[in-house]
Amino acid sequence: MTTAFLNGEFLALEDAKVSVLDRGFLFSDSVYEVIPYYDGRGFALDAHLERLARSLDMLGISAPYDLDGWRTILARLVEANGGGDLAVYLQVTRGVPERRDHRIPENLAPTVVAFCQDRPPHDPTALENGIAAVTQNDTRWHYCTIKSTSLLANVLAADAARARGANEAIMVRDGAVLEGTSSNVFAVVDGRLVTPALRDTILPGITRGVVLDLAAREGIDHGEPETLSVDALREASEIWITSSIREIFPVTRLDDAPVGDGRPGPIWTRMRRALQAMTDE
Repeated sequence: MTTAFLNGEFLALEDAKVSVLDRGFLFSDSVYEVIPYYDGRGFALDAHLERLARSLDMLGISAPYDLDGWRTILARLVEANGGGDLAVYLQVTRGVPERRDHRIPENLAPTVVAFCQDRPPHDPTALENGIAAVTQNDTRWHYCTIKSTSLLANVLAADAARARGANEAIMVRDGAVLEGTSSNVFAVVDGRLVTPALRDTILPGITRGVVLDLAAREGIDHGEPETLSVDALREASEIWITSSIREIFPVTRLDDAPVGDGRPGPIWTRMRRALQAMTDE
């Protein structure tokens, strides 16, 4: 039986119900985090929780717990689900008003939901051969820095990518590369590892930050240019996508053309080993 957390109570996942008036359901008036656990230990847990706090603050939703409170809840939840390798989904909505209204009501008690899912191992074939990605015009709203549950544009873009035989869509706006539908984007351009500088249209990914820290530790030349053009991306010798669940994945085909020599590159191999060493600590 999978155990969930709902508004202060631990209960069976199938018994966790929220009101149809919940603003998260009606308006996507909510934020979330997905936190990977390795052998029962949260990876970059505080960074995830600090980003959650920032997202709540940007939407004006009262934080229902402080960092210690979140840590305690998640530790109990993971333990109740047997520990091991898990992905913990955590969502906070503005709460349940008395009636549906676009205007934001005052003094609502936030709804808090958390549950666990198995975190399956990566497909070794995909790691060996890489995955395909396509570029796509970005139709999302301008506040992607908030980890909001308003993900319909991301879902549709990802589905369109799958229809084109790709694993991910890389969002492009005014000729500039931003991020994937559920990932950040890295590229090796002229021997330098780059990822677009953070802005409102890019989520500050936790794994993105870890990769930049690891690059500095490994002595790899890297940077965050204000603009990474689509043309530069297409000329890159390596392209990666990063996320908490995917970790670092090599993209070896972009818009039906090979990236570099069409194989995962040496810098990706080095960085993946460094990240694996972190998760094993």
